[in-house]
Amino acid sequence: MGLAKRIIPCLDVKDGETVKGVNFVSLRSAGDPVELGKAYSLAGADELVFLDITASFEGRKTFTEMVGRVAQQINIPFTVGGGVNELADVERLLYAGADKVSMNSAALRNPQLIEETARRFGSQVCVVAIDARLDEDGWHCYLKGGRERTERRLFEWAHEAQERGAGEILFTSMNHDGVKQGYANQALAMLADHLSIPIIASGGAGCKEHFRDAFLLGHADAALAASVFHFGEIPIPELKDYLHAEGINVRR
Repeated sequence: MGLAKRIIPCLDVKDGETVKGVNFVSLRSAGDPVELGKAYSLAGADELVFLDITASFEGRKTFTEMVGRVAQQINIPFTVGGGVNELADVERLLYAGADKVSMNSAALRNPQLIEETARRFGSQVCVVAIDARLDEDGWHCYLKGGRERTERRLFEWAHEAQERGAGEILFTSMNHDGVKQGYANQALAMLADHLSIPIIASGGAGCKEHFRDAFLLGHADAALAASVFHFGEIPIPELKDYLHAEGINVRR
C-alpha cells in the first residue's frame, strides 16, 4: 500500500482571520484560525498548514504569536509559511511551535536559503511552496502570493529545490485555486514521477472525487484544501472513509 496519503487543511490567514479566495483573489472570511486548527486536529486531519498570505507582499513577518496559539491547540504536524526571508525567520517559527516551515518567494529569490535551512534544521523542516500558473508559454512560478510572474519554470524549479535540500514540494496551481474543478493532476503526476521527495497537491478541491484523483492520477503524496473544509462541505472523517473505500491508504 505504501505510505498513507495525507489530508491537510490549509488556513490562509490575513489580518488575524482565516480567508479563502478564488484564483488568489476575492477573499472572504472563513473564521478564527486557532479554533479551526483545533477542530481539524480533532477531526482527524493528518497535518495542518498555516499561511500568512500577505506577509511577503507587505514585507511583514508571520504573526508569530498566533502560530504559538495554534500550536498549543493541536497534536498533528504543523507547517507555517509567509514572510520567511532568512534563517532567523525559520528559527522563530520553529520556536513558536511549527514543525515545518514553508518558503516560497524567498526561496525563489535566494535558493541558498533552502540549503541553509536543510543544513541547520534538516530537510524534513523545509517545505518549498510553489505557486505556478499555466500560461500560454507553459507553467511559470509566481512571487508575492501570485502577484508577480517569474521566468522560472515549474518543473526545473521544483527539481532544483529538491537538489538544494527541500523535504517536500507544496504545489499550488493558480489556475485551479478555489474554482473547485479538481487538482492539476497532469502537472502533479509529472512532479511526482520525476522527484523523489513528497508532493503536496493544492488548488482545486471541490468534491471527494477530486482528492481520489489527486492520489490516483496525480500521484500526490498529500492533498491540501481550504474552503471545502472551512465551510463544512466535506467532513474529514467522511472523506477518509470514502478514500479508504476507493482503495487509497489513509490514516483513519
